[in-house]
Amino acid sequence: MKLRACIVIPILAVVLIALAFGLWWMFGRTDKLPDTIVRGNGRLEMTRTDIAAKYPGRLMSLDVHEGDLVGAGQVIARQDDVDLKTQLAGALAKREQAVSALMRAQGELAARDSQAQLARIDWVETGKLRERDMVSNVELEQRRLALGAAQGGAQAAGGGVGEARSAIAQADALIAQTRAGLADLRIIAPTPGRVEYRIVEPGTMLPPGGKIVSLVNAEDAWLTIFLPASVAGKIRIGDEARILPQGFGDAIPARVSFVAPDAQFTPKFVETASERENLSYRVKLQIAPDLARGLDGRLKAGMTADGFVRTDTRQPWPDLTKIDK
Repeated sequence: MKLRACIVIPILAVVLIALAFGLWWMFGRTDKLPDTIVRGNGRLEMTRTDIAAKYPGRLMSLDVHEGDLVGAGQVIARQDDVDLKTQLAGALAKREQAVSALMRAQGELAARDSQAQLARIDWVETGKLRERDMVSNVELEQRRLALGAAQGGAQAAGGGVGEARSAIAQADALIAQTRAGLADLRIIAPTPGRVEYRIVEPGTMLPPGGKIVSLVNAEDAWLTIFLPASVAGKIRIGDEARILPQGFGDAIPARVSFVAPDAQFTPKFVETASERENLSYRVKLQIAPDLARGLDGRLKAGMTADGFVRTDTRQPWPDLTKIDK
């Protein structure tokens, strides 16, 4: 028994060591980052849109909540529209009055034109009679003056028609302006996105430009990292990249979409103090919209993440989840 124990115990120890090594190799091992891949860290960013009121007024309803998805053109809030509806009713009434005034002016113009035509005929016929000495010069002059008066009346009636048409145009402009204002009191989302914050609540008196909700477009997501000049010079627009957010099991494919032309000090939120002491170049790693759309709900603006850029396309990507932090 002692001999068997002396043999079995070392064998079991070797097996346990091998098993532990295998588990470490599969799950606990960390590798060093290859020289062909550079790393930086930062926070995920997304396009943010603050939706605001165009006009002052009370917010009557807010139809979305934080986390809701909204589409472009969707009504998300409504402001009090009582005053503008009253203004619209007044503008419509003024237009009706202007239309009635136009009809009267047109009738007056037609009558004045007829009078002017009759006065011209009378003046012409009187002129013929004067040529035959059948009427006096005084009577001919009276007919000429009557014609002038009739023509003046027709001209004045024409002015009344113009004024009525101008009043209609002014009423139409006011109606269009008021209807546009009513439409602007229905607050719509200009772009698709997810509601990040409800900035105000129903009942709030909004100033012009008062913010109502904040949207983030998860389809436009990127990570900004800062790299030293020795590395940034090797990177080109369009190079493959990977983003590994904290808590993600897999790295997200991305592309280099921007490299700053000028160096700057690395911002304070970069974790490594030594990096903040050096001038670096800002590099933007953009996630494809289709891929970001599929990750909507998991990706969140402000998440800390590591960004990786491959400087040699001939080298394969390693398992970035195993890279030594």
